[in-house]
Amino acid sequence: MNTILEIRNISKSFFKKTALDNVSLSVQKGEILGVMGPNGAGKTTLIRIINRIVAQDSGSVRFNGDLMIDRDLFNIGYLPEERGLYRSMSVEKHALFLARLRGMTKADAQTKIDYWFERFEIDPWRKKRIEELSKGMAQKVQFVCTVLHEPKLLILDEPFSGFDPVNVELIKQELIVMKSKGKTIMLSTHNMKSVEEICDRAVLINDSKKVAEGSISELREAQKTGHYSVRFKGNMISFVNALWTGFELVDKKELGDNRYEVLLAMRGESTFDDLLSVLIGQVKIEAAWESLPSMQDVFIDLVQPEKMNEV
Repeated sequence: MNTILEIRNISKSFFKKTALDNVSLSVQKGEILGVMGPNGAGKTTLIRIINRIVAQDSGSVRFNGDLMIDRDLFNIGYLPEERGLYRSMSVEKHALFLARLRGMTKADAQTKIDYWFERFEIDPWRKKRIEELSKGMAQKVQFVCTVLHEPKLLILDEPFSGFDPVNVELIKQELIVMKSKGKTIMLSTHNMKSVEEICDRAVLINDSKKVAEGSISELREAQKTGHYSVRFKGNMISFVNALWTGFELVDKKELGDNRYEVLLAMRGESTFDDLLSVLIGQVKIEAAWESLPSMQDVFIDLVQPEKMNEV
């Protein structure tokens, strides 16, 4: 069995406000799944249901094929969006306290704490109180506390929030390493660049419903607009004249030294091969490729399609 977590037809309402409406999805072992959606879409409610913080009105959550029970939480590491650390405790005591709650022995916990504190450059701060830490350092501590017990499934709600670009990259690289070791990661984030870079698949939730699910390449392919990019060296007038009526120049970028990168749209029955055939001999083509939308474009298109149609 390759599925570690299965959400079946989950619905949840709060005071007649629907937070989740018949949502189903699965998380495969050893993958990084991105969970995307605008604020208020239902992502955090879903994560809280998985972690048994709130109960669903209907539907089920299965872990390793069986209905989820409290004991399964020992195999899950959960980083909530609302960071919660005991501000008066020292960094080391706080980490040790949470590790023991997860069932680790004191000796094992201390070994893991030493390893992670050195890896994340927290060691000089281990005797400091949490309240003395910067926001970024406190974020590092909470991430470490989430992974200390080596959970099979890591659920992260906005893990990059509050981090500078250097530490965002640090966390991303750690997630990639964990995946290489067989860990499974469910990642809720508004950072579309990170989804594109590290996630294998993604799910998009909007207005309490699941509106898309698939691999990153499948989602980008489904929203493509028929645009192609060409990088070339030569005369721009010759380039435009070669296009005739089969292609439309959408955008261009000057790279210097008579080099350009342009975005084109096909007209009628024109193909990529047609594009190359009319350009060869007119300019020196350095690269040409189909221009797929970014995950940010996919997000906007699926969440607010009317705005995309206005562009």
